[in-house]
Amino acid sequence: MVLSMDRWVGKVAVVTGASSGIGAAIAEELVKQGVKVVGLARRLDRMEALAKKLSGKKGKLYPLKTDISKEEDILNAFKWVKENLGPVHILINNAGIVGQTNLTDGDTEVWKNIFNVNVLGLCIATREAIRDMKANNVNGHIIHINSIAGHQVIDFPGLNVYPASKFAVTALAETLRLELLNMKSKIKITNLSPGPVATEIGQDNNMKDLMQKFIDDKQMIEADNIADAVVYALSTPPHVQIQELTVRAVIEPKLTDFIPKST
Repeated sequence: MVLSMDRWVGKVAVVTGASSGIGAAIAEELVKQGVKVVGLARRLDRMEALAKKLSGKKGKLYPLKTDISKEEDILNAFKWVKENLGPVHILINNAGIVGQTNLTDGDTEVWKNIFNVNVLGLCIATREAIRDMKANNVNGHIIHINSIAGHQVIDFPGLNVYPASKFAVTALAETLRLELLNMKSKIKITNLSPGPVATEIGQDNNMKDLMQKFIDDKQMIEADNIADAVVYALSTPPHVQIQELTVRAVIEPKLTDFIPKST
């Protein structure tokens, strides 16, 4: 199988949650591959700094301040893309959040926010991208950045509705694949599930040191590894679809290592 990104050069990709971590890494790699990348996130300053860093690369990053929990923001973003750059060819649904609460006496607003971003925002962005692809006869590619928590419920305090939101993403990816299949559409859908990834680390210095040890020992993958997986899925020939892709470290730390120790 010949892998090539040539057919995406000069085309438009939308990447949600592009201000940091996996989203920023994906946006950067796609720009290097010659893609026009529209980054959607709330932290505009971070995306603008990344766009400046990528100035002169083969492609270009266009930062748009967007709250993925708000439908109006998403609709306005896709309207801007249509009016300024043209048809969408790639959508990377990367935006996702975790909220610290629980199920037994949890915070309803935290639950709602998780589902608004991880599920509904993803659905709205996907709908808008596919509408645009169909209107312009584009055989595009949708990639959901899921999680291993979308395939198994992990015994980890505070995850509350997060696994449920990611299980929903797994179901949504397969439902979309079947819809596209029944439509005889050549638009692709990939469900990409990372294991533990070294992204933004909290303010706890002890946790920072621990996470850095996992990174140094190659017990965690990094955001760049997920960006490489995205490029791999996009590089397949038009008739080949990477339906499911799981990316994780060969040796991972125990989950109990992440649980804050009581003092």
